[in-house]
Amino acid sequence: MTQGILALVSSTGCPSATALQSLTDTMHIPHLFVQRSNAGSPRTACQLISNPELQEYTLPARPPVRIGDVMLRLVNELRWQKFIVFYDSNYDIRGLQSFLDQASRQGLDVSLQRIDQNISQIFASLFTTMKTEELNRYRDTLRRAVLLLSPRGAQTFINEAVETNLASKDSHWVFVNEEISDSEILELVHSALGRMTVVRQIFPTSKDPQRRCMRNNHRISSLLCDPQEGYLQTLQTSNLYLYDSVLLLAGAFHRKLEDRKWHSMASLNCMRKSTKPWNGGKSMLDTIQNGQIIGLTGPMGFADGTSNSNINFEILGTSYSETFGKDIRRLAVWDPVKGLNGSLQERRLESDMQGVTLKVVTILEEPFVMVAENILGQPKRYKGFSIDVLDALAKHLGFKYEIYQAVDHKYGSQLPNGSWNGMIGELINKKADIAISAITITPERENVVDFSKRYMDYSVGILLKKPEEKINIFSIFAPFDLAVWACIAAAIPLVGVLIFVLNRVQLVRTQTPTHPQTPPSTSNTLHSAIWLVYGAFVQQGGDSPMNSVAMRIVMGSWWLFTLIVCSSYTANLAAFLTVSRMDNSIHPERHKPVEVFCIEAWIQMDAVD
Repeated sequence: MTQGILALVSSTGCPSATALQSLTDTMHIPHLFVQRSNAGSPRTACQLISNPELQEYTLPARPPVRIGDVMLRLVNELRWQKFIVFYDSNYDIRGLQSFLDQASRQGLDVSLQRIDQNISQIFASLFTTMKTEELNRYRDTLRRAVLLLSPRGAQTFINEAVETNLASKDSHWVFVNEEISDSEILELVHSALGRMTVVRQIFPTSKDPQRRCMRNNHRISSLLCDPQEGYLQTLQTSNLYLYDSVLLLAGAFHRKLEDRKWHSMASLNCMRKSTKPWNGGKSMLDTIQNGQIIGLTGPMGFADGTSNSNINFEILGTSYSETFGKDIRRLAVWDPVKGLNGSLQERRLESDMQGVTLKVVTILEEPFVMVAENILGQPKRYKGFSIDVLDALAKHLGFKYEIYQAVDHKYGSQLPNGSWNGMIGELINKKADIAISAITITPERENVVDFSKRYMDYSVGILLKKPEEKINIFSIFAPFDLAVWACIAAAIPLVGVLIFVLNRVQLVRTQTPTHPQTPPSTSNTLHSAIWLVYGAFVQQGGDSPMNSVAMRIVMGSWWLFTLIVCSSYTANLAAFLTVSRMDNSIHPERHKPVEVFCIEAWIQMDAVD
């Protein structure tokens, strides 16, 4: 800076841009700022310093963030009334303030959830903190979601949602990020279930190759110019804007030289207080603002004098019925002037079956298919929920149908010879065009026929009273069985008697004729022997001497037995107090009506299958 500076080009984050803006505005140095995204997350608007009284010398070369406008247009086009927005820890949530305000005014129900870097731990905690009902509601919320994540974070998020069975085939997720490559889009769509919509920034290219390769007598590198090289697709969006910013400055310098209005460069020294603003800064700023180029990012200029407003988004998507990864197509484009050009609605069915008569096979199953009251002499008529769906579909597509019941009145199962019976057999043998009834979708049936999207799940549940927790004051005896406690209680006096006998024998042997017989002391009584054995059992010890070898063998064996029993009791008691045992409160001999109900319900389900 001390040798001279004409303009400054920076590509940083928002905090660094604010510091550079303060410097350039003070020293009157033109500053082209290219905002970079943080760790691949979507951009948020930088809150640069705005002072109406001073001239702003910082020009944002990258267009302002318009993600909120695109998101609001998308949810309105898709007619979403309730959805959830996932954003990662690197995204500044303040960037959604305008979007949330407009969504609130329109009555949209928007939820926000932050996703940390450890996504797998987040999904694992859901199953430990949520009950079954809460998980079902959360799974329903995930059907409509907007992902404000990095491409890698979105890939991990989708994989975890699919593996934990929180994603469904009827879900629709919208991934919004200005920077995402074609390969990353294919990975996202291939991993996701259901419909996936991707929003990213695009750069219109000029059809004239000479105009694309030459900018004010400066030739762009052939790697960037030739689309066949593919090098342009590998660069980050911020790098493309950085390249065009330097190209715009080169054009401004060229015009200065042609007009012979070149100024001496500004010399900056932050250590000197006498440094003054650059006199030629205002003239150089006007020259940059009046210039315009068509660079790698398309047209770049500052028509409004403050920022580059040329930005375009493309919306890519696939529907649920399409093959993953092969039918990704552009649904619409968006720009600040024209708005959304295209439609995100799925292609509606057209009435192209006029005059066609289809044969429909069915099976009676209330309330889906039932026999209606027939007029004498008229063909048999049917009614029910499935018949109403068939009538609505026939009216919409314009076809007619002839309905009949399957001959064997079965839904369809594979026979040992490989053929099929029931409605499935009617379809395979080309006797019917459509089968409609309350039939269960199984993998075996899906291998031979195509099913429509299911519209009802049928299951049977049993409601039980929550068992009351009972406190048992005798739970300390639970680790051992009653027989074990009885054996321990019997072993203590038996060993005590054995110790007493051995002690008496030892006293008789030690007496001599010269020593008169003395009465036994209190420590050699039967009571003290049993007390000694009990004290050893509870690991409290005793004070009786063991003089003979026999007594030492007996007491050593008793101590070993005591050690094993106490260790087993401690381990079983800890397991009994910490592990809750599941008790089945349904007993056939006490709940016969419930048993009959379950049998009837499962028979009904087998009939449906």
